[in-house]
Amino acid sequence: MTAQTYVGAVDQGTTGTRFMVFDHGGQVVANAYEKHEQIYPEPGWVEHDPMEIWENTKSVVTTALGKAGISPDQLEAIGVTNQRETTLLWDAESGRPVHNAIVWQDRRTTDRVEQLEEDGLVDTVRKKTGLEADAYFSATKAEWLLENADPIKMERARPADIQDRAAEGDVLFGTIDSWLIYNLTGEHITEVTNASRTMLYNIHDLEWDDELLEEFDIPEAMLPEVRPSSDDATYGSTDPEGFLEAEIPVAGALGDQQAALFGQTCFDAGEAKNTYGTGSFFLMNTGDEAVESDHGLLTTIGFQRSGESVQYALEGAIFVTGAAIEWLEDLTLIDNPAQTAELARSVDSTDGVYVVPAFTGLGAPHWDQRARGTIVGMTRGTRREHVVRATLESIAYQTRDVAEAMEADSGIEMTSLRVDGGAVKNNYLCQLQSDIIGSKIVRPQVDETTALGSAYAAGLAVGYWEDIEGLRDNWQIDREFDSQMDREEANRKYDRWSDALDRARDWARDGD
Repeated sequence: MTAQTYVGAVDQGTTGTRFMVFDHGGQVVANAYEKHEQIYPEPGWVEHDPMEIWENTKSVVTTALGKAGISPDQLEAIGVTNQRETTLLWDAESGRPVHNAIVWQDRRTTDRVEQLEEDGLVDTVRKKTGLEADAYFSATKAEWLLENADPIKMERARPADIQDRAAEGDVLFGTIDSWLIYNLTGEHITEVTNASRTMLYNIHDLEWDDELLEEFDIPEAMLPEVRPSSDDATYGSTDPEGFLEAEIPVAGALGDQQAALFGQTCFDAGEAKNTYGTGSFFLMNTGDEAVESDHGLLTTIGFQRSGESVQYALEGAIFVTGAAIEWLEDLTLIDNPAQTAELARSVDSTDGVYVVPAFTGLGAPHWDQRARGTIVGMTRGTRREHVVRATLESIAYQTRDVAEAMEADSGIEMTSLRVDGGAVKNNYLCQLQSDIIGSKIVRPQVDETTALGSAYAAGLAVGYWEDIEGLRDNWQIDREFDSQMDREEANRKYDRWSDALDRARDWARDGD
């Protein structure tokens, strides 16, 4: 390929949408970003407007290309990566959503999940999908939408129309990758990593599971076709008469955390990465074996290339890390995220303060839907610097929770961890993470590895990159952080974190 062609990546995240363009060396040549509204209809509910997401997608694509002076026909392919589990339904005829998307953080279906537990279905869910039964995943969200979506938005007369039309395939189900692929190409498609997060997909048989579809009363006719993450056949192409005025193959997609695994070139079993975004997501490639977790981790699909077997992964999903920094801004304790390092360094310790940012419950390895955010250890002398430092430390502690579970499940001692995401620009946090976890932290030059991973998947599919060895050559280290804290002190602080966790558990109760 010549230097005049590129691969683009739509990175649709929890708080905003980015479009990045990469050259053959994996370097960023164009970049644009827009935030979208976070909608909170009730406590514990989180929604997004799918139309706003699509309009922002078109905007960032055209803005990035325009700023860089790149013509759409210079794109060899487009990849998609997305916030996972976020769920929406749309009318196949009009293409309009029937309700806002229900975001992965949303807890409105907690009672339904507890019903699954009472019915003894947790083991069934875990064996088939590799997932814990939790409101985090898509199945109960889709079920809720089918029961509660407003038929007026579809210009239909009766609520029953939604379920009836879904059974006919006239109302479509999708996660955000499906929504974007549908709007880009007109095709109703998802890929294996996103399918594996729905709690409806059997990760061993690699197909939608009839028993689970029946349990959640989700008609198979409304489900997207499941394809490889990097698809030589492509998912379709953009409309030459559409907003890009060019026919560009959409050839790769991965859920955001699997995209980061791919972008960090963790192609072999035992290689691991942690992405620090709204939440943090720690993934280890386990090869073609789906390793069952005994320590509260998820077994999930890592990626699949055309004609090759699925690669599995162990995952620790931490619900709130970067969102805790946003919370500090909301409380006006900081003016911007960069200020956290300065404030944290200005004090010698947290002065005994621990922050447990369980704002939407606890994810891996604890899985407590009713845990809530907690600050413990405050005195009259507690200042904002202590709270800010304790919030940063909570990110590191939660990662160690997952790292220890990962080592126990895999039998692999972790000597280094590849990191990415917005928060890793914070050198203080990276050093703190190394100190708490006791492993080397490795930050790559291109830290937007989520977008890069989806670009790699799309580019491989169309031959822009020949093989994964070429991608390994592109991966370059920006900086490494080695642990400097005495292990006894790190362990003492971590033990106290466990005490703080106990205070946060099982807090939220109906009617409180």
